[in-house]
This record gives sequence, C-alpha cells and structure tokens, in this order.
Amino acid sequence: MLIEVAGWVAPHGSVISTWMASIPRALLLLVLLLAGALILFYGRPLYSSASTWRAALSAVPPLAWMLSKAFKGSNSPKNKSCDKRTCAADKIPNQDTVEGRRLCRSEFYRLNKQFDYNSSPHNDKNLGLKAMETLVRNSRGLEIFVKSWVAVEGEPSGLIFLCHGYGDTITFFTEGLARSLALAGYAVYGMDYPGHGLSEGLHTYIPDFDKLVDDVIEQYAMIKGRPEFEGLPCFLFGESMGGAVALKAHLKNPSMWDGAILVAPMCKIAETMYPPWYLVKIMIALAHIIPKAKLVPNNNIATIGCRDLEKRKIASVNPVAYVGNPRLGTALSLLQTTDDIASKLHEVSLPLLVLHGAADQVTDPSISQILFEKAKSKDKTIQLYEDAWHCLLLGEPDDVVKRVMKDIISWLDTHSSVSKIAKPESETFEQDSRGTKLEERAAIAAETLIHFGKLEVVQ
Repeated sequence: MLIEVAGWVAPHGSVISTWMASIPRALLLLVLLLAGALILFYGRPLYSSASTWRAALSAVPPLAWMLSKAFKGSNSPKNKSCDKRTCAADKIPNQDTVEGRRLCRSEFYRLNKQFDYNSSPHNDKNLGLKAMETLVRNSRGLEIFVKSWVAVEGEPSGLIFLCHGYGDTITFFTEGLARSLALAGYAVYGMDYPGHGLSEGLHTYIPDFDKLVDDVIEQYAMIKGRPEFEGLPCFLFGESMGGAVALKAHLKNPSMWDGAILVAPMCKIAETMYPPWYLVKIMIALAHIIPKAKLVPNNNIATIGCRDLEKRKIASVNPVAYVGNPRLGTALSLLQTTDDIASKLHEVSLPLLVLHGAADQVTDPSISQILFEKAKSKDKTIQLYEDAWHCLLLGEPDDVVKRVMKDIISWLDTHSSVSKIAKPESETFEQDSRGTKLEERAAIAAETLIHFGKLEVVQ
C-alpha cells in the first residue's frame, strides 16, 4: 500500500524538522513535487551516491538504431503491417503496445537469423528439442505469451519454471538459457509477465507486483497440473527481478514448489543503494498523479552487468526489452516489494540454490548472503563467484558460464528424479537417466549460451 504524503513527518532529530514544521503543508508538498521533478529530470549527479539502486530496476536495453534500421523507409514492404496503433510517424513500432513489440521481434529475427532458434544450423529441432509458443488468456483477461522447451526423446527429470528479469522477456537470451536446461534433461516453461515481452499490457508497467506474481502462479499451476507431469519435481528459476518474483510466489504458496534457483536475485535494496527518504516521498506523491510516467533515471545494465566486452555488445540488441527510464509506478512497486520480501526472508522454506557474482554492481551479493542466513530452509546452498558481475549466464567469460551451468545442473539433478538413479562415488561421473555424464551434460548445456548470437555478431 502506498504511503500517503499527507502523513509525512521529518525524521526525528532532523535539523530541518523545525523550520519545515512552520511551512504550510500544501506549500511544502508543492515544493517537494517541484524539487522532485527537477531532481528526477536533471539532478542525477546531485544524488549519485544513492542513484545506483535504480540499476536493479533496469533490463539490458536494445539498440534504438537496430529498430531504426529494421523499419527504415516508409515504402518498405516490411512496414505494411504497421498501422496507427503500432507505428509512429518514423515507422518504428510503438513498443508500449504488445502489437508493436511482436512486430519488432518478427522483424528483428527476419534480419538477424543468428538470434532465431528456428533457423539453421542451430535450431531446436536439430538439437532434439520441441519448442512451442502459445498465447493464453488469463483470469484477468490479459493475453499471456508462454513458451516451452522439452526434449523429444526420454522423460524429463523435472519441471523448471522461468521468472525473467525486469523489462525482459523469455525470448532472446532467456530462450538460450531455457534450451540449455532442456538439453540437460528438464522440461522448461516460461512466460512473459503482463506488460513485458510478447504479453499484453503497457510496456513494463507494474502497478501491483502482487498481481503480477498471481499471474505467474496461475499460469504455472495449470502447467504443473497436467497429467503428463504428475509426480515430477517442480523448480522456480528466477534471475534478478525474477528472483523477487520467485520468492513472492513461494511465500504466497509455500508447498507448490520443490525448490528454487535464484541468480543475482533482487530480494532487498541495499542500504547504500536505497534512495534518500525525501526522494521516496516525492516518488510516492508523483506515482499517485502520473504512475505511468518514465521519470526515474536509468543506468545501462549491459555496461555494469556484463564483464565480457563481446557479450556486452550482444546484450544490447534484445528487440523487445524495455527501453527508457523506469515508470514511477513501477519503480515504487518494486521498492515496496523488496521491502516486503526483506521483512519475510525468515519465512523462506523451500530448497534453495543462490548464485551471485561477488563483484555485482546491480544487485548486492551481501543481500543474497543475508537471504541464505535468514531462510529457514534446511536445504540451502549459496555460491559467490569471485570477480563475477551481475549477468552470470550472459555477460561472463566462457569459463565462468560453464562453471555456473555445472553448479545449476548438479543441484537440479540432486533434487530431481536423477537423484533416484544409483551413482558412482565420484560426482564427476554422475549420470542422468540417459546415461550421460554430468560433465558432458553441463558442457552441452553451456555451449548454447556461450555461442548465443555469435554466428554474426552485430556490429
């Protein structure tokens, strides 16, 4: 629930409390709103010490010039599908609408086959995977994009439900992750949240985080309940903001999942990253008035999240990732959500694997350590990777990606039907139901991530 600005009181002992008390409340509110607008628009350097918290709200942005290139020329045949609802005067689709985002994705893949998993020589079919895309109307009447990746042969060892990050999508890079996990023997499902990717809704507008989590629970509960998946263990996989989604989903329904993998989870804003109290009050006031406005300053996560320079280039061309400053209502919703999760870390009870880069500048690795220590889970593991940044599976050198994937698959095997198979003494020779060694499976899974988009790296 939003805190009313009318109830604002200066912090106890503040040197400004005396003179502020003498100012009429309406005038004070006007001054705060004006100051807030100036700060949000022009004053980033004035509060740079507190500004890095916004990085947790950001996704890897696509390149505007890529869209410009894709839709250049008003007489081009590829613009015939544009109309007043989806395209601006310059013929670049309006990504605030789901029609515009879907058009952008289609055009991007048409022009950049190296990113399209339905194109040779690296398509899903050739790898023995069956990938399906569907649009589902949920109980709130929103059209949700859902995709699955399942091996054509053999029974899956478990179900994995993906929770993507802020402003992101389960296509593009997350699709590479899904294929990796499917190649390791798991049935993988993902959905774009409302307002994200190819799902209906205003682009990356999250007025109520709880409703978003309810949408995730609803969709994944239907998949989990299918007869063919009866008895299979189910795992949540949350990355960055997706970690907050996974934790909230667990806290809302503790018995629904058999474990969770959290990669650089956004489960609490660190004290050093939390915005000043006066800025929070200003945000609350403005969010009541213009919640959809894109007024919160933004950082380029590709720059501070991807350590590998070549992979940083690839990270910047996601055709349907959110571009622009976070919306006021969304930023406030995420702040409130992380505060709520931070107050309930002691209630986390499911088997847990937490992975974090020790040099992460986007989400604080020390908060993951706090989650690990406070969670009442009897089965919990944390792994901090020295020198690694935020994007463990996208932006790190190849050797780190291989290590992270092996840690993930090893943990999944231990907590899934693979664990029922007799294993030799050495973990190195652990095998799944198909008789493939863990080392080999991890290497195969990591390969699709390491070579993502590298057939023709975008210049």
